[in-house]
Amino acid sequence: MRQAQTRQAQTRQADVIVLGAGIIGVSAALHLQERGRSVLLVDRGEPGGQTSHGNAGLIERSSVVPYAFPRDLATLAAFASNRSIAVRYRPATLLRMAPWLARYWWNSAPERLDRLGRAILPLIERSIDEHRHWAVAAGTEALMRGEGWVELYRNPRALEQAVSAAAGLHGYGLTYDVLDLETLRALEPALLLGAAAGALHWRDPVTVSDPGAVTRAYAGLFAARGGTLVKADALELRQEGAQWRLPTEAGDWRAAEVVVALGPWSGDLYERFGYRFPLAFKRGYHMHYAAVNEAVPQHPLCDAQAGFVLSAMQRGIRLTTGIELAGRDEPSDNWQLDQAETIARRIMPLGQRLDAQPWRGARPCLPDMLPVIGRAARHSGLWFAFGHAHHGFTLGPVTGRLLAEAMTGAPAFCDLKPFAADRF
Repeated sequence: MRQAQTRQAQTRQADVIVLGAGIIGVSAALHLQERGRSVLLVDRGEPGGQTSHGNAGLIERSSVVPYAFPRDLATLAAFASNRSIAVRYRPATLLRMAPWLARYWWNSAPERLDRLGRAILPLIERSIDEHRHWAVAAGTEALMRGEGWVELYRNPRALEQAVSAAAGLHGYGLTYDVLDLETLRALEPALLLGAAAGALHWRDPVTVSDPGAVTRAYAGLFAARGGTLVKADALELRQEGAQWRLPTEAGDWRAAEVVVALGPWSGDLYERFGYRFPLAFKRGYHMHYAAVNEAVPQHPLCDAQAGFVLSAMQRGIRLTTGIELAGRDEPSDNWQLDQAETIARRIMPLGQRLDAQPWRGARPCLPDMLPVIGRAARHSGLWFAFGHAHHGFTLGPVTGRLLAEAMTGAPAFCDLKPFAADRF
């Protein structure tokens, strides 16, 4: 009896419990806090320690067209060979993913892709502004650069096609430059140009030199403003009448509302409450390298054909790979990283590897290329925010704003319906 009384005495109350301290969860917590809600932010590890840490550091304002399933036969044949560095798959996983891939392919048809792109465009357009909303207070300005990124092409024909595709985006107001070898060398003096035919310089995006540190800084801002951040196992969440209860290291917490922002682990929780979403994973790897004679990329460099990105990070030069279609927790396969490194060394001088092992993460993806943002259909006070695929870091703060507007009854800056959980 005494233990039960002690536990009851230790129970604390918040308005909202946010599960997951990646960029999505931290952003949701901050926006709810700014709107007067008391928020408990929960993670089993440190903020920004998983997928939010391992990306290429792009706030991708220029990605106005969702990352679609390829529909041309040449690209499909290259991917089917399973020798592509940009996209690799585990055969057994591919069989399991066949229904998901079929839906992804169907949604990538031009007319549907256009509709889906217009749905998420308001989030893309506000992505940089929402990051900058906290930059000064969080101390992240020094980590952010507003000079865009460079898309490299080693094949002249591929460069011509990319220039044509970029011209087709004129209605979105994006700015870019087409770079020949001379202008490319002026922009990136350390680049080894023997393997390059030219490039596109996308000028609108902002890049950061440590995305994990940015997420941690946002979490620090949340705590400095009076928010509570604790470690706990999200899977211990229980509904008790009109309240939700979660045991933590600091005792039990209760709240009327809960946000599930667990990234690739969201399914571990929502399935316990009877929800099913077609969530799949595009895994990726990264490795850091020492600079050679201080030669570093002045902008993130994306090899468009091999699908990897080279970025100057605080730890060193980060090589971030393309897509691996595999189960979230399957063992790592370093083939993709090793092959990308071979090409990267022809592009930029790279020194020794700085990490003991390659980092691996999983991008949570839905077949219509849109995240789930909004209330759960069958549980009062339960909200979802996950499935951002390639753009979690880009869309974290703006997702937090949209979700907080919905949860507090404020006018939303865009239509929430395309992201509704009940669309599946």
